[in-house]
Amino acid sequence: MRAVLQRVTSAQVSVDGAIVGSIGYGWLVLLGVGKGDEGKDAELIADKIMNIRAFSDQDGKMNLSLTEVSGDVLLVSQFTLWGDCRKGRRPGFTDAAAPDIANELYQDVKKRLLAHDIKVATGTFQAHMAVSLVNDGPVTLLVDSKKNF
Repeated sequence: MRAVLQRVTSAQVSVDGAIVGSIGYGWLVLLGVGKGDEGKDAELIADKIMNIRAFSDQDGKMNLSLTEVSGDVLLVSQFTLWGDCRKGRRPGFTDAAAPDIANELYQDVKKRLLAHDIKVATGTFQAHMAVSLVNDGPVTLLVDSKKNF
């Protein structure tokens, strides 16, 4: 499972011109599920979203987690994080999980965040979405559940 975490002061996602999810301060998370991902990957990603210390403390140091700043999450599915651009000019997506499995694990990450009283807004799975954000910092982090932490 791969996630791009963007620290934002606000973010929203629209489908067909209608806003379907929006947050204030927190993480915009673009989440891609790969073949072979399972519950333990969702658990690790959710834990990282909640606990990575990338929010500023009173001294301006990135020393606080999402939970410590009472931040929100806008969780947006993005299978293109599994795009393979090594060959040719068009990315291949054979490493992305099948949609039914991807949606199940996407929902699992959401459920894990909600279980910790985090406000979670989402996009619409498999929809064409327009994402708007105000990146704070900018701070953008990559998390991959298959890499050792």
